[in-house]
Formats: sequence, C-alpha cells, structure tokens
Amino acid sequence: MPGNPLTDPNWASDTTDTLVRLIGTVREQTTTKAVFAARALVFGIIAAFLGVFILVIAIIGIMRGLQSLLDLAVNEAQSVYLSYFIVGGILCLGGLLLFKKRNASAS
Repeated sequence: MPGNPLTDPNWASDTTDTLVRLIGTVREQTTTKAVFAARALVFGIIAAFLGVFILVIAIIGIMRGLQSLLDLAVNEAQSVYLSYFIVGGILCLGGLLLFKKRNASAS
C-alpha cells in the first residue's frame, strides 16, 4: 500500500514535498500580493509627496522670477502684488478649465 508510512520508504519526502508545494502556493497567492500592494502604496504616497513638493517649489520659483522681472518696470511692492495677481489669475483660469471639463465625458 503506497500511502502506508510503514511500507513506503518515500512517504516522508513525498509528504514534505507536498506540504512545501502547498505552503509555497498559499504564500504566493497571499503574502506576495500583499507585499506588492504595500510597496505600491508606499511608493505612490512618496511620489505624491514629491509631486506636491515639486509643484510648491515651482510655484515659488515662478513667483520669485516674475517679481524679479517686474522689478525692472515697477517698484518692489507693486511687483510683488502684480506677481500674485498674475500667478493667481493663471491658477484660477486653470481651475476653471478643469472645472468645466469635470463632466465633459458624461454629456
């Protein structure tokens, strides 16, 4: 009888191989996917923070560059306010454009 451990000399190794294969399959279906999802989440959060950081630094750089450019034409106080209005207006126009497109695919 091949399933009897007393008469089958390969019973221990066959059972061990079956258990290792079963545990490997379960691990592959659960742990590997969970680790992949966790890594994707962590890298996504890091990318989002870096994207926001780069956006803020870019807006600050644009503001400072525009203020320096406007300093050539007007005094410092006016160049600061003008740069705020110009960049604020551009961001508002971009927001309005995105606001109009929010339901474009529904119609």
